[in-house]
Amino acid sequence: MSSPKVWFITGASTGLGREVTEFALNKGDNVVATLRKPSMLEDLTAQYPSSRLITLPLDVTDAPSIAIAFDQAISHFNRVDVVFNNAGYCIVSEAEGMPHKAAREMFDVLFWAAENVMREAIRCFRDLNRPTGGRLLNVSSRTAIVPQAGIAHYAAAKAALGSLTEGYISELDPDWHIKITLLEPALFRTPLTQTCKMEPIHHAYVSNPSLPSRKYRALYPGIEETSFTGDPAKFAELVYKLSRLDDPPIHLPLHKVSLESARKKGEAWLEAAEKWASWSDDVYFT
Repeated sequence: MSSPKVWFITGASTGLGREVTEFALNKGDNVVATLRKPSMLEDLTAQYPSSRLITLPLDVTDAPSIAIAFDQAISHFNRVDVVFNNAGYCIVSEAEGMPHKAAREMFDVLFWAAENVMREAIRCFRDLNRPTGGRLLNVSSRTAIVPQAGIAHYAAAKAALGSLTEGYISELDPDWHIKITLLEPALFRTPLTQTCKMEPIHHAYVSNPSLPSRKYRALYPGIEETSFTGDPAKFAELVYKLSRLDDPPIHLPLHKVSLESARKKGEAWLEAAEKWASWSDDVYFT
Protein backbone atom coordinates (compact mmCIF):
# COMPACT_ATOMS: atom_id res chain seq x y z
CA MET A 1 0.00 0.00 0.00
CA SER A 2 1.42 3.40 -0.99
CA SER A 3 2.02 6.03 1.66
CA PRO A 4 -0.44 8.95 1.91
CA LYS A 5 0.20 11.87 -0.39
CA VAL A 6 -0.13 15.55 0.47
CA TRP A 7 -2.46 17.53 -1.78
CA PHE A 8 -2.44 21.30 -2.30
CA ILE A 9 -5.83 22.32 -3.69
CA THR A 10 -6.95 25.75 -4.87
CA GLY A 11 -10.61 26.68 -5.13
CA ALA A 12 -11.48 24.07 -2.50
CA SER A 13 -14.67 25.70 -1.26
CA THR A 14 -17.14 24.32 -3.81
CA GLY A 15 -17.48 22.34 -7.01
CA LEU A 16 -14.63 20.22 -8.32
CA GLY A 17 -12.19 21.54 -5.73
CA ARG A 18 -14.46 20.53 -2.87
CA GLU A 19 -15.10 17.11 -4.39
CA VAL A 20 -11.39 16.40 -4.87
CA THR A 21 -10.69 17.56 -1.31
CA GLU A 22 -13.27 15.17 0.11
CA PHE A 23 -12.22 12.24 -2.05
CA ALA A 24 -8.53 12.59 -1.26
CA LEU A 25 -9.31 12.71 2.45
CA ASN A 26 -11.61 9.70 2.21
CA LYS A 27 -8.80 7.74 0.54
CA GLY A 28 -6.41 8.52 3.38
CA ASP A 29 -4.38 11.31 1.81
CA ASN A 30 -3.65 14.62 3.54
CA VAL A 31 -4.92 17.91 2.16
CA VAL A 32 -4.00 21.58 2.22
CA ALA A 33 -7.25 23.19 1.11
CA THR A 34 -6.98 26.82 0.03
CA LEU A 35 -9.92 29.13 -0.49
CA ARG A 36 -10.99 32.70 0.12
CA LYS A 37 -13.17 31.79 3.11
CA PRO A 38 -11.90 28.81 5.14
CA SER A 39 -15.16 28.87 7.10
CA MET A 40 -16.80 27.20 4.10
CA LEU A 41 -14.99 23.97 5.02
CA GLU A 42 -15.84 23.98 8.72
CA ASP A 43 -17.69 20.68 8.34
CA LEU A 44 -14.52 19.02 7.08
CA THR A 45 -12.21 20.61 9.66
CA ALA A 46 -14.58 19.30 12.33
CA GLN A 47 -14.36 15.83 10.82
CA TYR A 48 -10.60 15.63 10.20
CA PRO A 49 -7.73 16.54 12.55
CA SER A 50 -5.05 19.00 11.50
CA SER A 51 -2.74 16.04 10.91
CA ARG A 52 -4.95 15.26 7.89
CA LEU A 53 -6.41 18.59 6.78
CA ILE A 54 -5.53 22.25 7.07
CA THR A 55 -7.41 25.10 5.43
CA LEU A 56 -5.64 28.28 4.38
CA PRO A 57 -7.14 31.59 3.27
CA LEU A 58 -5.88 32.40 -0.21
CA ASP A 59 -6.59 35.02 -2.83
CA VAL A 60 -4.97 33.42 -5.86
CA THR A 61 -4.55 36.79 -7.56
CA ASP A 62 -2.03 37.74 -4.87
CA ALA A 63 1.20 36.04 -5.95
CA PRO A 64 3.08 36.51 -2.64
CA SER A 65 0.17 34.87 -0.82
CA ILE A 66 0.51 31.80 -3.03
CA ALA A 67 4.17 31.43 -2.06
CA ILE A 68 3.27 31.88 1.61
CA ALA A 69 0.55 29.22 1.36
CA PHE A 70 3.00 26.72 -0.12
CA ASP A 71 5.50 27.51 2.62
CA GLN A 72 2.79 26.94 5.25
CA ALA A 73 1.84 23.64 3.63
CA ILE A 74 5.44 22.43 3.66
CA SER A 75 5.97 23.63 7.22
CA HIS A 76 2.93 21.63 8.33
CA PHE A 77 3.24 18.43 6.26
CA ASN A 78 6.94 18.63 5.26
CA ARG A 79 6.07 18.18 1.58
CA VAL A 80 3.50 18.66 -1.18
CA ASP A 81 3.02 15.77 -3.61
CA VAL A 82 0.00 16.72 -5.72
CA VAL A 83 -1.21 20.19 -6.71
CA PHE A 84 -4.78 20.52 -8.00
CA ASN A 85 -4.72 23.92 -9.73
CA ASN A 86 -8.42 24.67 -9.94
CA ALA A 87 -9.53 28.15 -8.83
CA GLY A 88 -11.66 30.00 -11.36
CA TYR A 89 -14.90 31.62 -12.43
CA CYS A 90 -16.73 32.49 -15.65
CA ILE A 91 -18.23 35.57 -17.30
CA VAL A 92 -20.93 35.21 -19.96
CA SER A 93 -20.75 37.84 -22.68
CA GLU A 94 -20.60 38.25 -26.42
CA ALA A 95 -16.92 38.56 -27.28
CA GLU A 96 -17.18 42.11 -28.59
CA GLY A 97 -19.30 43.11 -25.62
CA MET A 98 -16.91 41.94 -22.92
CA PRO A 99 -15.59 44.88 -20.88
CA HIS A 100 -11.80 44.83 -21.01
CA LYS A 101 -11.52 45.39 -17.26
CA ALA A 102 -13.73 42.37 -16.53
CA ALA A 103 -11.81 40.24 -19.04
CA ARG A 104 -8.46 41.19 -17.51
CA GLU A 105 -9.72 40.38 -14.02
CA MET A 106 -10.88 36.97 -15.20
CA PHE A 107 -7.52 36.34 -16.89
CA ASP A 108 -5.84 37.28 -13.61
CA VAL A 109 -7.56 34.29 -11.99
CA LEU A 110 -7.74 31.75 -14.82
CA PHE A 111 -4.29 32.37 -16.29
CA TRP A 112 -1.92 34.45 -14.18
CA ALA A 113 -2.98 33.01 -10.82
CA ALA A 114 -2.81 29.49 -12.22
CA GLU A 115 0.65 30.27 -13.61
CA ASN A 116 1.85 31.48 -10.21
CA VAL A 117 0.56 28.28 -8.61
CA MET A 118 2.44 26.31 -11.29
CA ARG A 119 5.70 28.10 -10.46
CA GLU A 120 5.42 27.35 -6.76
CA ALA A 121 4.40 23.75 -7.39
CA ILE A 122 7.35 23.10 -9.67
CA ARG A 123 9.74 24.78 -7.24
CA CYS A 124 8.52 22.53 -4.42
CA PHE A 125 8.61 19.38 -6.52
CA ARG A 126 12.11 20.10 -7.84
CA ASP A 127 13.85 21.62 -4.83
CA LEU A 128 12.17 19.86 -1.90
CA ASN A 129 10.84 16.54 -3.19
CA ARG A 130 13.94 15.07 -4.80
CA PRO A 131 14.05 12.44 -6.13
CA THR A 132 10.31 11.73 -6.21
CA GLY A 133 9.12 15.00 -7.81
CA GLY A 134 5.38 15.57 -7.87
CA ARG A 135 2.13 15.83 -9.82
CA LEU A 136 0.62 19.06 -11.10
CA LEU A 137 -2.98 18.87 -12.29
CA ASN A 138 -4.13 21.99 -14.13
CA VAL A 139 -7.87 22.37 -14.64
CA SER A 140 -8.65 23.69 -18.10
CA SER A 141 -11.94 23.19 -19.96
CA ARG A 142 -13.51 21.68 -23.03
CA THR A 143 -13.99 25.25 -24.23
CA ALA A 144 -10.21 25.53 -24.56
CA ILE A 145 -10.45 22.88 -27.27
CA VAL A 146 -13.53 24.26 -29.04
CA PRO A 147 -14.58 27.73 -27.82
CA GLN A 148 -18.27 28.24 -27.16
CA ALA A 149 -20.37 31.26 -28.06
CA GLY A 150 -21.03 33.41 -25.02
CA ILE A 151 -17.85 32.53 -23.14
CA ALA A 152 -15.11 33.27 -25.67
CA HIS A 153 -12.88 35.10 -23.18
CA TYR A 154 -13.21 32.28 -20.65
CA ALA A 155 -12.21 29.85 -23.40
CA ALA A 156 -9.28 32.07 -24.39
CA ALA A 157 -7.96 32.12 -20.82
CA LYS A 158 -8.22 28.35 -20.53
CA ALA A 159 -6.56 27.88 -23.93
CA ALA A 160 -3.72 30.16 -22.83
CA LEU A 161 -3.29 28.03 -19.71
CA GLY A 162 -3.11 24.96 -21.94
CA SER A 163 -0.37 26.42 -24.12
CA LEU A 164 1.57 27.54 -21.07
CA THR A 165 1.24 24.09 -19.53
CA GLU A 166 2.66 22.47 -22.66
CA GLY A 167 5.46 25.03 -22.63
CA TYR A 168 6.37 24.17 -19.06
CA ILE A 169 6.33 20.46 -19.87
CA SER A 170 8.71 21.00 -22.79
CA GLU A 171 11.25 22.69 -20.51
CA LEU A 172 11.28 20.42 -17.46
CA ASP A 173 14.31 18.24 -16.75
CA PRO A 174 13.12 14.59 -16.76
CA ASP A 175 15.36 13.97 -13.75
CA TRP A 176 13.03 16.15 -11.68
CA HIS A 177 10.24 13.57 -12.07
CA ILE A 178 7.54 16.21 -12.37
CA LYS A 179 4.39 15.11 -14.20
CA ILE A 180 1.85 17.66 -15.41
CA THR A 181 -1.62 16.94 -16.77
CA LEU A 182 -4.10 19.35 -18.31
CA LEU A 183 -7.63 18.33 -17.33
CA GLU A 184 -10.25 19.35 -19.90
CA PRO A 185 -13.66 18.63 -18.35
CA ALA A 186 -17.03 19.41 -19.87
CA LEU A 187 -20.47 19.73 -18.34
CA PHE A 188 -19.82 18.64 -14.78
CA ARG A 189 -22.61 19.81 -12.51
CA THR A 190 -21.02 22.33 -10.16
CA PRO A 191 -21.98 25.78 -8.83
CA LEU A 192 -19.81 27.39 -11.54
CA THR A 193 -22.79 28.22 -13.74
CA GLN A 194 -24.78 29.51 -10.77
CA THR A 195 -22.02 31.98 -9.99
CA CYS A 196 -21.29 33.01 -13.59
CA LYS A 197 -21.34 36.74 -14.08
CA MET A 198 -23.64 37.92 -16.87
CA GLU A 199 -22.71 40.98 -18.88
CA PRO A 200 -25.47 42.86 -20.73
CA ILE A 201 -26.22 41.65 -24.25
CA HIS A 202 -24.22 43.56 -26.84
CA HIS A 203 -26.57 45.83 -28.80
CA ALA A 204 -25.80 44.14 -32.13
CA TYR A 205 -27.08 40.81 -30.79
CA VAL A 206 -30.26 41.99 -29.08
CA SER A 207 -32.70 41.64 -31.97
CA ASN A 208 -31.86 38.05 -32.97
CA PRO A 209 -32.46 35.47 -30.21
CA SER A 210 -31.39 32.64 -32.53
CA LEU A 211 -27.73 33.70 -32.45
CA PRO A 212 -25.46 31.19 -30.66
CA SER A 213 -24.55 33.48 -27.76
CA ARG A 214 -28.22 34.28 -27.17
CA LYS A 215 -29.08 30.59 -27.11
CA TYR A 216 -26.32 30.02 -24.57
CA ARG A 217 -27.63 32.83 -22.39
CA ALA A 218 -31.14 31.37 -22.57
CA LEU A 219 -29.97 28.21 -20.82
CA TYR A 220 -29.55 30.07 -17.54
CA PRO A 221 -30.40 29.61 -14.70
CA GLY A 222 -31.52 26.00 -15.22
CA ILE A 223 -28.47 24.94 -17.19
CA GLU A 224 -27.16 22.55 -14.52
CA GLU A 225 -30.17 20.27 -14.65
CA THR A 226 -30.67 20.25 -18.40
CA SER A 227 -27.16 20.00 -19.80
CA PHE A 228 -24.60 19.38 -17.08
CA THR A 229 -24.62 15.59 -16.88
CA GLY A 230 -21.15 15.02 -15.40
CA ASP A 231 -20.98 13.82 -11.79
CA PRO A 232 -18.35 15.81 -9.83
CA ALA A 233 -17.86 12.92 -7.40
CA LYS A 234 -16.87 10.64 -10.28
CA PHE A 235 -14.59 13.38 -11.58
CA ALA A 236 -12.85 13.47 -8.20
CA GLU A 237 -12.38 9.70 -8.27
CA LEU A 238 -10.69 9.94 -11.67
CA VAL A 239 -8.45 12.79 -10.49
CA TYR A 240 -7.33 10.64 -7.57
CA LYS A 241 -6.64 7.74 -9.93
CA LEU A 242 -4.70 10.12 -12.20
CA SER A 243 -2.49 11.18 -9.29
CA ARG A 244 -1.31 7.58 -8.95
CA LEU A 245 -0.46 6.88 -12.60
CA ASP A 246 3.21 6.28 -13.40
CA ASP A 247 2.82 7.71 -16.91
CA PRO A 248 -0.07 10.19 -16.87
CA PRO A 249 -1.36 11.88 -20.03
CA ILE A 250 -0.59 15.49 -20.85
CA HIS A 251 -4.18 16.09 -21.97
CA LEU A 252 -7.17 14.43 -20.32
CA PRO A 253 -10.58 15.32 -21.79
CA LEU A 254 -13.31 14.20 -19.39
CA HIS A 255 -16.94 13.77 -20.54
CA LYS A 256 -18.16 12.57 -23.91
CA VAL A 257 -18.68 16.18 -25.01
CA SER A 258 -15.04 16.96 -24.32
CA LEU A 259 -13.93 13.81 -26.13
CA GLU A 260 -16.06 14.73 -29.13
CA SER A 261 -14.60 18.24 -29.15
CA ALA A 262 -11.05 16.87 -29.08
CA ARG A 263 -11.74 14.45 -31.91
CA LYS A 264 -13.43 17.07 -34.10
CA LYS A 265 -10.70 19.63 -33.48
CA GLY A 266 -7.97 17.13 -34.29
CA GLU A 267 -9.72 15.98 -37.45
CA ALA A 268 -10.33 19.57 -38.59
CA TRP A 269 -6.69 20.55 -38.06
CA LEU A 270 -5.43 17.49 -39.88
CA GLU A 271 -7.86 18.02 -42.76
CA ALA A 272 -6.81 21.67 -43.13
CA ALA A 273 -3.12 20.75 -42.95
CA GLU A 274 -3.49 18.19 -45.72
CA LYS A 275 -5.76 20.33 -47.89
CA TRP A 276 -3.46 23.36 -47.83
CA ALA A 277 -0.12 21.57 -47.52
CA SER A 278 0.97 22.69 -50.99
CA TRP A 279 0.89 26.32 -49.85
CA SER A 280 4.03 25.57 -47.84
CA ASP A 281 5.90 24.15 -50.82
CA ASP A 282 7.53 27.44 -51.80
CA VAL A 283 7.87 29.62 -48.73
CA TYR A 284 11.60 29.09 -48.13
CA PHE A 285 14.76 31.03 -48.96
CA THR A 286 16.35 29.83 -52.18
